[in-house]
Amino acid sequence: MNILSSSGEEGVCVEMTMVCLNDFEEYAKQHLSKATWDYYEAGADDCCTRDDNLEAYKRIRLRPRILRDVSINDMRTSVLGMEISFPVGIAPTGFHCLAWHEGELATARATETVNTCYIASTYSTCSVEEIAAAAPNGYRWFQLYLYRDRKLSEQIVSRVEALGYKALVLTVDVPYTGKRRNDIRNQFKLPPHLMVKNFEGMFQEQAGSQEEYGIPANTLDPSISWKDVYWLQSLTRLPIIIKGILTKEDAELAIEHGVQGIIVSNHGGRQLDGVPATIDCLPEIVDAVQGRVEVYMDGGIRTGNDVLKAIALGAKCVFIGRPAIWGLAYKGEEGVREILQILHDEFRLSMALSGCRNVAEINRNLIQFSRL
Repeated sequence: MNILSSSGEEGVCVEMTMVCLNDFEEYAKQHLSKATWDYYEAGADDCCTRDDNLEAYKRIRLRPRILRDVSINDMRTSVLGMEISFPVGIAPTGFHCLAWHEGELATARATETVNTCYIASTYSTCSVEEIAAAAPNGYRWFQLYLYRDRKLSEQIVSRVEALGYKALVLTVDVPYTGKRRNDIRNQFKLPPHLMVKNFEGMFQEQAGSQEEYGIPANTLDPSISWKDVYWLQSLTRLPIIIKGILTKEDAELAIEHGVQGIIVSNHGGRQLDGVPATIDCLPEIVDAVQGRVEVYMDGGIRTGNDVLKAIALGAKCVFIGRPAIWGLAYKGEEGVREILQILHDEFRLSMALSGCRNVAEINRNLIQFSRL
């Protein structure tokens, strides 16, 4: 995990070791175009929630147990009954081809190799068919938006079910797109050679109309409501996971409507600014759910310690978004693997130093909230 940079009088290449996820972030910032970097890093409005997703982990302390014989560590867990190598998966993020020419194909192959879960985004620059073909044995879910034209949603649900995707992740916090100031300043658009591949050819009749992140503006349906969960269940036998819940009230409603999982998420701080960090919302939702469905979380995961804290507070698995993009920008499939390997190794070390021999031993007794 080294990068080469030129330094010295004669431009001698010096190896810089990639030790942690922040190293990949710095590499991506230096090598991606400004508009692309701003798109990936964007938060809504003042970016308070985006930043608090990171800061919140620093307010949580660990209470390690000692003399526990941690010579053997088992990091395996399961999501929806499928065993994965450790409780970190890839969150749905758009436009991977902006970061690496193979885009989502590289991401899918990396997660297949590591044996964890990849949530493919509706806003992929590779199609669901191409992703499935690139990693035929990978464990994949599909993240779904609902559109004013429900046939668009129906068609893609049918496609992913036929392709062997194992769950639908319904994103519910985007009735309208949040105000991402730098994207507006940059007039962000996909370059001409890229598109939202899952909808290729579906919007030809609207050519020339105003676009928002690769599809015609006003395509998302702001009237989405709980009744649409029932509608979605009528289309598919796939389990439905709701992404974007931040309150116990909505967690209860999700269970009442028969979902199989909840992802505690504030969309990486890209939607409503001023909501709490996801790690701060997690305990309330876990307590409300009481084990009736699995609870997952995304937002702000940067170290193995962060993973440990989230699992201790009740998350079954966490999902990373921006770090996967940094890995792609660094070295494509290999870069994503390295990001996952670093988190894997850091999580194993954090577990051992906390006295946890397997994931089942990680619980809230490990956590202390800072008084600062």
